[in-house]
Amino acid sequence: MIRYDFRSDTVTRPSPAMRQAMANAEVGDDVFGDDPTVKRLEETAAAMLGKAAGLFLPSGTQSNLAALMAHCGRGDEYIVGQMAHCYRWEAGGAAVLGSIQPQPIAHLADGTLALADIQAAIKPDDPHFARTRLLALENTLGGRALPLSYMRDAVDLARRHGLATHLDGARVFNAATALGVPAAEVAAGFDTVSVCLSKGLGAPVGSVLVGEADLITRARRIRKMLGGGLRQVGILAAAGLYALEHNVGRLADDHANARRLAEGLSAFPALTVTPPDTNILFVAVASDVADAFNAHLKAHGVAVTSTYGMQRWVTHLDVDAAAVDAALEIVAAFFR
Repeated sequence: MIRYDFRSDTVTRPSPAMRQAMANAEVGDDVFGDDPTVKRLEETAAAMLGKAAGLFLPSGTQSNLAALMAHCGRGDEYIVGQMAHCYRWEAGGAAVLGSIQPQPIAHLADGTLALADIQAAIKPDDPHFARTRLLALENTLGGRALPLSYMRDAVDLARRHGLATHLDGARVFNAATALGVPAAEVAAGFDTVSVCLSKGLGAPVGSVLVGEADLITRARRIRKMLGGGLRQVGILAAAGLYALEHNVGRLADDHANARRLAEGLSAFPALTVTPPDTNILFVAVASDVADAFNAHLKAHGVAVTSTYGMQRWVTHLDVDAAAVDAALEIVAAFFR
């Protein structure tokens, strides 16, 4: 039985207040465009990100795919990081469903893509090559928030070469919190931004794609094509709206709990902890105790995931400071 769930911020459950907002939601038929709660959510998300329009979608994967297909046609190409979610973790949807070719680039140690590598990947106007149309970035990678100055430089580079830009902002509010700026500043310059509601913000489902009105109109058609046209979905949109109105400010608590967790885990020589920028930290466990340590955590109800070759611990609204302390006591018991 899981007692302390650090696997991901996707495991959060809607609070009683969020459930009440869902129960009270005014609804309509969103395919016909008359669900008022969906409209409020789309308008609110767009305003918070400094964009003209928004589109509610069932998932971040579908939101990213709709954006890629809105920017690129069959045989076009997008430049993206090797570890970016919209390349590595979304089942190849852009290629399978959009006939869009990815051009992946290796990340630098800080999660960025070298500007020289981006420029070198842009294809010349030649019928032998796919047409390079888009640069797709992710504003947090492995919990690290990409610097604003870097994102501005990358966007400027894309513009100089006539490329559109998409930001996978799944945790854009975490990035904004870590950087100490409004989310609109993180999103500035990007043509489209995908925002996940079901991670640290605590909604049970959904993402919003925001951008210029013409791109969002195109993405709305693509959403229908992908099976994302929903009916009385205001019940779900109400959860996302509640999340945006009540759960953004408290992300700082998750970041503080991640730092608290990192400091506690760092006390044990067998654990090498990467200091977190946001709510995600990685822990390398000495090979001679790794299997026993993982079994100990599982036996005592502490759930973590293993990715990038190490443990990943994620703090969120369902693991407070007391849960962090309890998990640290379980870790300490193993090393006594």
